[in-house]
Amino acid sequence: MNKMVVAALSGLLVSTAAQAEPASKVAWTAEQLNFVKKGNAAKGKELSATCTGCHGEQGVSQVPNYPSLAGQLATYTYKQLQDYKTGHRKHELMGSMVTGLSNQDMADLAVWFSTLPTPKPQGGRQSLAKAEVLVKKGDGKRTLPPCAVCHGAEGKGEKMDIPALAGQQADYFVQTLEAYQKDERRNDIFGRMRILSKQLTAEEIKELAQYYQAK
Repeated sequence: MNKMVVAALSGLLVSTAAQAEPASKVAWTAEQLNFVKKGNAAKGKELSATCTGCHGEQGVSQVPNYPSLAGQLATYTYKQLQDYKTGHRKHELMGSMVTGLSNQDMADLAVWFSTLPTPKPQGGRQSLAKAEVLVKKGDGKRTLPPCAVCHGAEGKGEKMDIPALAGQQADYFVQTLEAYQKDERRNDIFGRMRILSKQLTAEEIKELAQYYQAK
């Protein structure tokens, strides 16, 4: 990882960390990670029957403004379900859907979706030069690190709470970054996506969405 990029990103996050509200009650202790890892995929598959209307039978959404969950990191999906339940992430429908889910249910669902094949690429990337630069190089003038630093060179996600983006619905991707820009979504740790998204133009967000949908 480029040391200048790391330093720039670290400085950007540290400068606002003290002001950031707690973004989640999920703490990634070794015990918590092990709990999610041991989720029961078979039970998760049974539970996912109520998810298919929005997220598709195999976790690949057919609704443009709803995310695909297939191949997503189990830890990321688990965190989002927890955040919906605690109110750290706001969504009227999802808030009601998770009310009856136990921690074990959430772990089971998260592991089930993580076992599914990632969505197939959609569209092309011939005219997405700006996105290509942002993903691979970032923009030092705006203290924007490459997207690949956190989300991986292939958009498969990294660490516990950084999602896979490859194959994601473009409309949902745009909707998500706009929510971060407007502070409507606030469950990003240290406010990092709120900070970074505010430096992107509408055109850049659209290109990035198309880039990752085609990944």
